[in-house]
Amino acid sequence: MTDDPNHSDDQAPQPEPRPLDENGQFSQRIAHQQVSARVPESVARGVYASGSLVINGQHEFIIDFLQSVTRPQQVVVRIVLPPTIVPGLLRAMHQNIKLHNERFGEIPPLPKPPAGTLAPSVEEIYQQLKLPDEISSGTYANTVMITHNPSDFCFDFITGFYPRSTVAARVYMSGPQVPRLLETLSRSYDQYQQKLAAARRKQAEQPPDEDPPRTDRPS
Repeated sequence: MTDDPNHSDDQAPQPEPRPLDENGQFSQRIAHQQVSARVPESVARGVYASGSLVINGQHEFIIDFLQSVTRPQQVVVRIVLPPTIVPGLLRAMHQNIKLHNERFGEIPPLPKPPAGTLAPSVEEIYQQLKLPDEISSGTYANTVMITHNPSDFCFDFITGFYPRSTVAARVYMSGPQVPRLLETLSRSYDQYQQKLAAARRKQAEQPPDEDPPRTDRPS
């Protein structure tokens, strides 16, 4: 979804997913306009992520894609998204999962942790992660294209700036990981909306500013 204040989600219908090629891949671009994105050679091969973490800030959402084949786990891609595109991304993920299940069968769920296992806090998780310096600042994206095949999903995170859009990062995930990412991102967006609502209520409850008392002084 292009980050354009002149557009709203209610005004522009989302494009329907369509087959990408004869191999049965489907793609859906979250955008109000057609975007032709250049794919740099450095990101064309993409990276494979086996997990993800989502953080919401005041002005951005951060998705950290992880590789857990080594210890400690490592953040391989950090994506920074404006909040305005998150609702469209959630809808597109829902739609892609639905299409995958209809065409290829239900995505198997990930194993659940043993009963009684306590989930670590975000602070504890990041204490155990490796976050390389060259990744810590993140990669900004204001458009996302989602593609899936029977086993994997591909996320192309696109930076759509004039005069040409560019794929800034390409991330592959196995099918079972995508519903978990959707669940985490949905929960994070709900928290973000609750924080916005609380801030609006607090602002509305504040008394209006009063003019300070004036003191007449002789000229």
